[in-house]
This record gives sequence, structure tokens and C-alpha cells, in this order.
Amino acid sequence: MTNTKHSSLIPMVIIGILFFIFGFVTWLNGSLIPFLKLICDLNDFQALFVTFAFYIAYTTMAYPMSFILSKTGYKRGMAIGLGIMAVGALLFIPAAFSANFLIFLVALFTLGSGLTILQTASNPYIVLVGPTESAAMRISIMGLINKSAGILAPLVFTALIFSDLGAFSKEVLTTAEIDLLASKLIMPYLVMAVILTGLIFLVLYSSLPEIEFDDAEEDEEKTNIFHYPQIVLGAIALFFYVGVEVVAGDTIGLFGQNLGVENYTALTSYTMVFMVFGYLIGVFGIPKYLSQEKALTFSAIGGFITIIALLFSSEQSNTISAVLWGWSGLTTIPDPVALVAILGLSHALVWPAIWPLALEGLGKFTAQGSALLIMSIAGGAILPLVFGQMADIGGDMQFAYVITIPAYLFILYYALKGHKVTRW
Repeated sequence: MTNTKHSSLIPMVIIGILFFIFGFVTWLNGSLIPFLKLICDLNDFQALFVTFAFYIAYTTMAYPMSFILSKTGYKRGMAIGLGIMAVGALLFIPAAFSANFLIFLVALFTLGSGLTILQTASNPYIVLVGPTESAAMRISIMGLINKSAGILAPLVFTALIFSDLGAFSKEVLTTAEIDLLASKLIMPYLVMAVILTGLIFLVLYSSLPEIEFDDAEEDEEKTNIFHYPQIVLGAIALFFYVGVEVVAGDTIGLFGQNLGVENYTALTSYTMVFMVFGYLIGVFGIPKYLSQEKALTFSAIGGFITIIALLFSSEQSNTISAVLWGWSGLTTIPDPVALVAILGLSHALVWPAIWPLALEGLGKFTAQGSALLIMSIAGGAILPLVFGQMADIGGDMQFAYVITIPAYLFILYYALKGHKVTRW
């Protein structure tokens, strides 16, 4: 597939740093949602436009970004992505000064746009830098780094910014209190912009290699990525996966808020902890004990079973969370919230498994195939909005998690059959 088959250590280290940034920026949204709901006076559906603005950038920008990569190369393309992210971080400063939800959404869209080109470039690096059969293991390492940042971000921001949210309520929030809370965002995002700018120079002046493709591998009858069913079906599976991953990671704070859980802005970290456990399974189990196909199959089945348990669990019970982490002194949460967190275990290996299965055999179409997969991250924009609308209309946020069932069923289909389809 590629003639870039030298040592993978340098690419892994650099891409690992980038994946940490992906995780920190992305999973901070779970804390921002209840925070912006409070200071911008939003309902649940409106608050979930945070995820929409962030993830819809992947759909609208991924294909254009693939052409940028074809012109600039992967290395300079990643530097451009970091620059766009730095601009997005800086936009949080006027957003905080004005406490204007629309400006926050523009800032989030800009961050997502920068992440789009980074994701489009970095995921093929991890797939192609070594043997295909162990690609899911390498992506699991990146996921471990990503979700470690996902654990850290809500905890750090809850400690620095969101720790006193319990002292405020929408009924008594004054303009001065809104200004005070919003101003807490300025310094962290300014620091983030500085770090992102520094990473531009790290990427540009590193020895990160360019990916080159051998045209001889191409099937002459296949002239575009839509002639490859495994990538199209993989994009659909990834759409559903990202949707359920974001639902589990970014709505858990709202769910906990509605059930009166303390420090609800930190709950995303609970989901990330379980994702880390899942990635550890991938790092040590793939491909030695577990094939990529089986990892995807077990993940889909696990997610389905967990959702069924969630739909029938009682919010008055906290047995599960007491067993899992009550001993540690962390907040004990009702069982339905604990089960949302446990979904992270089922989600961890889906992304690592789908990428190598979907990109197999694309050759020179890999950049476009990667862009199509990145566009499918729109699931993170659409499914949470559907979830929020169901929760608002039905008045039952717990039942709204039923929307994830079709997603797990399609992921199961892709694991068992869809990735093997080579002709329409």
C-alpha cells in the first residue's frame, strides 16, 4: 500500500502528542455543555448544539481538507490544522467576554475544522506505518493517549473553572455572575492557543515522513472511493459509532445534572476511564489474542447489552457505581449514569478496528477514503441532537438512550459482513 516502511517510533511519538491534543479539546465539550447551558440559559436540546457545531465541521471540511493534504503533503497539512485550531481557541476569548452562545459555536466549529485536517492526516499514518494486521493495536495506543487526555480535561477544567457551578442556578443567575463564570474560560483557552502554536513548529521541523502510495496496487476498474464498498459501509458504521460515543461521553454530564449528581461537569471522565480500559485490551490483545473483526463484534454486542440494561435500570439504585468506584471516594452515581459511563468500554475498540478494515486496499485513494471516514464523524453532531430532542419532548432522558440501539446493530453488521464486501 505504501513505500513508507521505515521505523515507526518518530511518527508514533509525534502523532501521540497530536492525539493527546485531540482528546483534550474534544472531550472538554462534555464539561462545556452544562456550563454553557447555565450561562447562556439554554434547554437540553439547545445545549447539545455544542456537539453539533464541533462535529459538523468534520462533515463540511473533511473533503476540502483532503485536497489540501494532496497539495501540501500530510506534514504541512497537519501544521495548517494546528494553526486553525489555535485561531479557534482564541475565538473563545471574545465569546467569553460577550457570553454569546453563537460566538462560542463559531469557536467550536473552528476548532473542529482544524481537528478535521489533523485527523484526516494522522489516522492514515498510524494505519500505514506498520503491518496492517496490527493497525488496530497502534490505533489503540493512540486512543489510550487520546482518552487519557479525555479523563484529564474535564477534571482539570472542573477544578479550575467549573467547581463552583453548584452555587449558581438559572433562576438566580445575574449578569455579573454570568460575566464572572464566562471570564474563567479566557486564560485556559489562551494557554491552549499558545500550546497549539508551539506544536506547529514541532511538526514542521520534525523528521515525520511523508506518506507515498504505489499506483501499481490500484484496481483499474475502481476510479473513485465509492467503488470500494468497505470504505462506504465503514463510513456509515463510523457515523453511528461516533454518534453513540459522543452521546455516552457528552450527555452524561447533562444526565447527571438532571438527576442531581454533584460535580456533574466531571462525569465525562468516568466514561473516558472505561474507554482507557478498552484501549488497554486493544494494545495488549490485538492481534495476538483478538482479531480486529472480533474486537469490533464484541464491542457492538457489549454496547447493545449495556443499553438494554440502562433502559431497565432504576435511578434510585447506585449498586453498580458503588461496586465500581465507591471505594475510591469518587462521587457515587445512580446506576443509569454508571451504565452510560460503562459504554466507554464497548466504544474503545470500534474506531481502531474500523479504520484498518475500511482503508485496506485503497492505495492512492487513501486520503479521500480517510476524508470520507472523517466526514462520518458528523454522527457526533447528529445523534446527540436527536437524543436531546427526544429527551425534551418525552421528558425522559434515560429512555432517549434507545436511539443508540440501531447504531450498535449496524456496527455489528459491519464487523460480521460489511467489511468483507468488495463489490457492489
